[in-house]
Amino acid sequence: MPLLRPARLTLLAVLCGPALAAAAPLDIAALIECRQRVADYDAVAPVVADPLKAVANGLQPLPQSNQFMSEFRLAAPVTVFGQRTEYVAVSGASIMAILDLADPRPLAKALALEARVDNPDKFMAGREVVSRDVTDPRTGEPMIESIVLGLSTVKSHPGKSLAGCTYSLDLPAEEELPADAPPAPAAPLPPSVNTPPDRR
Repeated sequence: MPLLRPARLTLLAVLCGPALAAAAPLDIAALIECRQRVADYDAVAPVVADPLKAVANGLQPLPQSNQFMSEFRLAAPVTVFGQRTEYVAVSGASIMAILDLADPRPLAKALALEARVDNPDKFMAGREVVSRDVTDPRTGEPMIESIVLGLSTVKSHPGKSLAGCTYSLDLPAEEELPADAPPAPAAPLPPSVNTPPDRR
């Protein structure tokens, strides 16, 4: 099946506008800067999985240059972390801005991120900005909402840095669970561009 050209996608988005516009548009900058919640991030997956919904939300799908993330060009540039960009990537539970930043270290310092990998081939830094007790609305189980700010380089994008946010719901530590609570199966998130190669 041939890929739809941008002009066709735009036309289809216009024709299907009322149906696609039913949901509130994504606030890309707020999602990237960790100013949203897991419930807000839940709206990202169906949008990036459907080219029509992506275009309706100002995201033009781009050819995939990294197997672990989907890339998009924004209809209008955004400024995040003081950097202007028109390119974003989604990988698993993470949404990131692709920045024209060859050396991410000054930005990592400005954002008070802890370096986890720092060598000539790879830089990765992050910190948890939110950790709160919540209740899973589907099951009623106690969960921990975790929002992590991250900054990294990736070999597929030389001269660039990826900065953004990872949203997840985690089970409480075992000692925090009620004594009569049954063990819950692990539910790993999809691989992320920041997942170490031996764990993908």
